[in-house]
Amino acid sequence: MISIRLSICIATYNRAAFIGETLRGIIGQLTDDVEIVIADGASTDETESIVRKFAAECARINYLRLPAKGGFDQDYCKAVEAARGEYCWLFTDDDILKPGAVAAVLKALEKNYNFIVVNADVKNPDLSVCLQPRRVLLEQDQEYNLETSERDQLLADTGVYLSFIGAVVLRRDLWMQREKEKYFGTEFIHMGVAFQKPLPGKALAIAFPWITIRYGNAQWVSRHFAIWMFKWPNLIWSFSDYSDWAKAKVTPKEPWRLWMRLLFDRATGHYSAQDYSKWLEPRAQSVLQKACLRAIAIIPIAPLNFLARCVARYILRKVPSIGLFDLESWHK
Repeated sequence: MISIRLSICIATYNRAAFIGETLRGIIGQLTDDVEIVIADGASTDETESIVRKFAAECARINYLRLPAKGGFDQDYCKAVEAARGEYCWLFTDDDILKPGAVAAVLKALEKNYNFIVVNADVKNPDLSVCLQPRRVLLEQDQEYNLETSERDQLLADTGVYLSFIGAVVLRRDLWMQREKEKYFGTEFIHMGVAFQKPLPGKALAIAFPWITIRYGNAQWVSRHFAIWMFKWPNLIWSFSDYSDWAKAKVTPKEPWRLWMRLLFDRATGHYSAQDYSKWLEPRAQSVLQKACLRAIAIIPIAPLNFLARCVARYILRKVPSIGLFDLESWHK
């Protein structure tokens, strides 16, 4: 029996419109030592029939139809548990692998890295316009010794991008050994597993963007404020073995205290009076602070959005390497 070197693990839910294109991009790159594991959280659309059609034509697809939607974190854990590979690539159900991506990762695995970050470019929903040529601004592959202070540099260099789970390749045995239930509900199980304590050995960040991210397709838009103001920073700042300077490169500890951040979220429709009442009013420490936080939450969106875009364009002219993706906090 041929041993499996790499399992491409996908958790999916109601992605009938996209998962077929994702799978077509992967299947053509499969070798005998690569499999695809799909955990479907009881999709109610045509996802099941689409995936089963692909599985019938490709023996290296393992499709798990779960009895109920367990949530993003739990469903990825189910996929990894079912995987047979030495390594797991935690890929997404609507993004695209470029030709040669699987071969590039397999080649990198020859050096026995324990953790690999695969770079990506970012395009609009129909993939016709490139919004950012590469998420991690590396000119060449970067190796990190995770048993030294270089682990801080890994977090600083890649942490913002790693909000995107599709970038992560990790040894399966390390995933299985580490605490996971603690991170259920965070939306970022992969970060909790990888950074809860230093990984052994070495990591690699691949400079070439082998992934194309389909921007504007996230399923958590309604939870944007809670995720980026609280869940994400709370998770990052819980990593006690990493330096504060590295964590600060990823996210402020309490981004909701930053007026410009709140104004931008209001401009993009991600901060409302309801968000203020639920999340910020209980945290405000003075009457003046409450008044200011509430005032931002009720500013008319249209003029604020126009102003935010003008500021973004001005900054882009001054620092073009930033990219719109970074300026507008577009996260997958």
